[in-house]
Amino acid sequence: MRAAVFDQFGPPSVLRIAERPDPVPGPGQVRVRVRAAGVQPFDVAVRLGQMPWAKVEFPQTIGQEYAGEIDQAGEGFAAGDAVLGSTMLNGAADYVVVPAADVVRKPADLDFATAAALVAASQTAYGSLLELGVGADDVLLVHGASGSVGTIATQLARLAGATVIGTASPANHDRLREIGAIPVSYGPGLVGAVRALGRQPTVALDTAGGEALAQSAELGIPLDRIGTIADDKAAAEVGARVVRAGRDPKRLAEVIGLAARGQIRIGVRTFALADIAEAHAAVESRHSGGKVVLLL
Repeated sequence: MRAAVFDQFGPPSVLRIAERPDPVPGPGQVRVRVRAAGVQPFDVAVRLGQMPWAKVEFPQTIGQEYAGEIDQAGEGFAAGDAVLGSTMLNGAADYVVVPAADVVRKPADLDFATAAALVAASQTAYGSLLELGVGADDVLLVHGASGSVGTIATQLARLAGATVIGTASPANHDRLREIGAIPVSYGPGLVGAVRALGRQPTVALDTAGGEALAQSAELGIPLDRIGTIADDKAAAEVGARVVRAGRDPKRLAEVIGLAARGQIRIGVRTFALADIAEAHAAVESRHSGGKVVLLL
């Protein structure tokens, strides 16, 4: 099978496509023929050698998100079933073997690219909102609201009845309005811009890092309701929370259902598997123009 691999830590150019043995499922597992594979910042960090806890053995495969069809059946699934889910450092390949218990069925109304795009963002956004206790009475400040996690978090919070203020570059403000957020520009003037809205934020979710946590604290949001998925160092300096929303197939299935019904949307930018270096460069730029997905 084809798989994306890298032989050393470094820039996107270290990635290449290699032939690897087809994986064989064991007890309790299924094999999935991958049709689309998401690329996320975690993949970039692993490729750069910035995730020392991640076990890397060169040549190392990569990828955390997949959508495809069951190729070799297992518990509760038949060959040809359309599915999606999380994996670990092997999703950008023709086949993945995963535990059957972790697999989520793909609704017919959702294409493979969109399904793959939602895997990590759905679980992270949903779990983060749960950890921060976001509810209908809240005014949620989302830093990096135009990114994949920010986009899903914004829409889930709006569905829960919360008001959402989202930070993004001016070029993305119309996109934020479309998903129900009040847009403000990130940067030095953010605190003043939020105060000018006349809506006091009660909780903040940071997906961007940097000065976002200090700005949230300056706005008077309680520190135990300021959470980040992006900047552990800044969280320690400010006294805010690091949100670690683990993988949860049930949460993923719920958001996938909302997406199939048109209640959750996400922009997708696709690349061929052979163009994985370009895909990684787009994610690393932080201006990818949508969730980056590889089509196989």
